[in-house]
Amino acid sequence: MKKIFCAFALVSIAATLTAQQTEKWTLRKCVDYAVQNNISVKQADVQARIAALQVKQAKLYQLPNASFSTGIYPQFGRTIDRTTNSFSNTSIVTQNYSVQGSIDIFNFGKLKNNIAANTFNAQAALADVEKTANDVALSVATYYLQVIASYQQINITKVQIAQTQYNLDFTKKKVIAGSLPELNALQFESQLASDSSNFVTAQTSYNQSILALKGVLNIDASVAFEVDIPEADKIPLENLTDLQPETVYSLAINNQPTIKANHFRIKGAEKSILANKAAMYPSLTGSYQLSSNYANKAQEVTGYSINNQLVGFANVAGSNYDVYIYSPEYTTKNTNYFKQLGNNFGQSIGINLSIPIFNNGTYRINYEQSKLNLQNAKITEQQIEQKLKLDIYTAYSNAVNALQKFNASKKQVDLTKKTYDFANKRFEVGLLSSFDLLTSQSNLVRAKTQLLSDEYDYVFKMKLLEFYKGQGLKL
Repeated sequence: MKKIFCAFALVSIAATLTAQQTEKWTLRKCVDYAVQNNISVKQADVQARIAALQVKQAKLYQLPNASFSTGIYPQFGRTIDRTTNSFSNTSIVTQNYSVQGSIDIFNFGKLKNNIAANTFNAQAALADVEKTANDVALSVATYYLQVIASYQQINITKVQIAQTQYNLDFTKKKVIAGSLPELNALQFESQLASDSSNFVTAQTSYNQSILALKGVLNIDASVAFEVDIPEADKIPLENLTDLQPETVYSLAINNQPTIKANHFRIKGAEKSILANKAAMYPSLTGSYQLSSNYANKAQEVTGYSINNQLVGFANVAGSNYDVYIYSPEYTTKNTNYFKQLGNNFGQSIGINLSIPIFNNGTYRINYEQSKLNLQNAKITEQQIEQKLKLDIYTAYSNAVNALQKFNASKKQVDLTKKTYDFANKRFEVGLLSSFDLLTSQSNLVRAKTQLLSDEYDYVFKMKLLEFYKGQGLKL
């Protein structure tokens, strides 16, 4: 027995130390962690980053574009010698360089409105991240309160087991004394087994709630995890009279990210209409080009000499004169690579006017579609606002009903507690059967369980109203 007791003590101490080392998770910590690690939030964040890149791209379209190109062209057989611009049968290798680009000068505000449209869409994407985070926060709060309720249910079953065990011990003494039949003790033993089964069920429900909360938080199921359990009556709640639905709605319409996201999308759609309309008008573009080339057969003159060759004579007025042919002889060499690039360097600038005449209706269809997108965004805004208002009124009605149920459950627990205490006293003096006592005890357990459920349901309904009001989620 001593060994067993020592082993049990060591296990208890180890469990206590482990519990002390495991940091407890509050609702605020759970929400913050979920927002940073939940997959849906990460996906929304990626979309927001893509939208930000689109804004950056739209702004860069305002800058001049430039491209550099070069190429080496070996030529064989009959070809044009680019140094003399004449036909040649000699192989030649040429290389050219070119820098060219353009810049939009005037386009009826197409680029400016594209930038504005993408900026508003990026702001909508950021609001979508906030909306996704809020949805995750509500899921976390739901599972968190389920964990707390399951934990409190475990405590209720523990108290029930203790009460049944006390009655069983008391009844056994009466049975031994001969004042009660043995059947009474068997009834309490059966109830104790049922209470133990209820304890296991409550423990299983708690473990399942923990696993569900880990899933929302994206935490590995094997990681040690313990939730901070606040007492329900110590959770701060606003007065229900301060959470009137119209008041909450007037605040929610300005702070709910769903409303903000669609508001930005409407503005973005308005700018897209202007950008698509500008695409149907003429545009003015400036262009430039810098170029040069090199050829391996290019020659330059380094010197020359005159060769006088006597080819005959001419008689002029009876006199003979010698006739010579003067043929200059040039000395050449291959022109230096960089010298050729300098000699052949050319520049050009230009202005281009582009007037859309017919493009298969692409610009017109884009313009009409952008107007329909705006109309759809405005309809969506009405739908979102109506749903938000309905959700708030529903949440308020649910909170009122939850409060009424909670108050009724408190009265029910008080009455069943008094009934059980009275029945227990009558049982102790032999004026009540064990079956009637067990019935009274079961009624008390059911009342406490219902009270626990109603209390946390009321807390959640109130926290939902506070959330719509813009106060976040906190316990």
